[in-house]
Amino acid sequence: MQAAVTVTPARVPELLLGLATVRPVFLWGAPGIGKSSLVREFAESLGLECVSLLGTQLAPEDLIGVPQIRDGRSVFCPPEAIARDEPYCLFLDELNAATPDVQKAFYSLILDRRIGSYELPKGSIFIGAGNRATDNALARPIASALVNRLTHVHLEASPKDWLTWAANNGIHPWILDHLTDRPDHLWSKPPKTEEPFSTPRSWHMLSDALHSFGAGLDEETLKAIARGTLTPAHATAFCGYVKIVRSRYGIEVIIKGDARWPHRLEDRDLLYYLAESFRGRLVKELPASKEHMSAHGRETAYRAKSLLVQLAEISVEVAQSVIASDADGNPVLPAWFLIEAARDMPRLVEARR
Repeated sequence: MQAAVTVTPARVPELLLGLATVRPVFLWGAPGIGKSSLVREFAESLGLECVSLLGTQLAPEDLIGVPQIRDGRSVFCPPEAIARDEPYCLFLDELNAATPDVQKAFYSLILDRRIGSYELPKGSIFIGAGNRATDNALARPIASALVNRLTHVHLEASPKDWLTWAANNGIHPWILDHLTDRPDHLWSKPPKTEEPFSTPRSWHMLSDALHSFGAGLDEETLKAIARGTLTPAHATAFCGYVKIVRSRYGIEVIIKGDARWPHRLEDRDLLYYLAESFRGRLVKELPASKEHMSAHGRETAYRAKSLLVQLAEISVEVAQSVIASDADGNPVLPAWFLIEAARDMPRLVEARR
């Protein structure tokens, strides 16, 4: 299902309060962005126990129960997990990954709040969640009859919301500081190949690992756990950031001329990270137009070209990444600066072709 309108995690409790208390809701979103946690926290805020069922592990009889003979008639007895006396939140995770028979078994529960003769206690709520087929996750098409029985909410990852949550939930300070500078690294689209990718959940996993290893964490172990949880490019950038924290390097001292670009082969991850920071600094400080440029702007441009020359002497590829266009092919740095960079450093332009 494609999202026409998406909401951030901070908006979800408000929407669920108005929707889930009157109608069943389905929460769509990419893997690892916090759907399950949001539902559990919402149920807790209402004072309801959250009963979680996993769609991929259910059979129809897990919902409708098994028949028993009473007074010569068969009666279906719903399972204890569902048949409760007190109101609760029934959360079916990965509903759209369930088999068609399991999805069909939910029809009456979702529409009529009933399974056989059992009816959900008044005040109970039903919330489903799942990934989209475009997320390269296990997902089956949902029948139109089931789609029409649900109100659909599409969730997007929000660095601001996650960092606010992370600051109060023990996330490692290296991760907090790094993602504050690089919020675009919080989430990446699931790859088509089997490899780790960045999500709020994977950053949380990395945080737990950093706390577990403690101050004695060595560089090779850091690379192993970062590459085991994050998108490769994000893992490289994070390791570069940690190296900065642990060393004398920093983009500020390089811009001021108090240090040079790291040139050792083993510092290549650090070099990439500093180049990204340098690029971000130029985006903020270079004026869009060269006309009426201030003295500070001229000094920044002159220093930037000088640093690009030094960077290219170490790695043309890394230097080229500073002036590269974005993923859609649009220039990130001002056109006048790119023209001057091409004139003064033609090999950077040649490397882009």
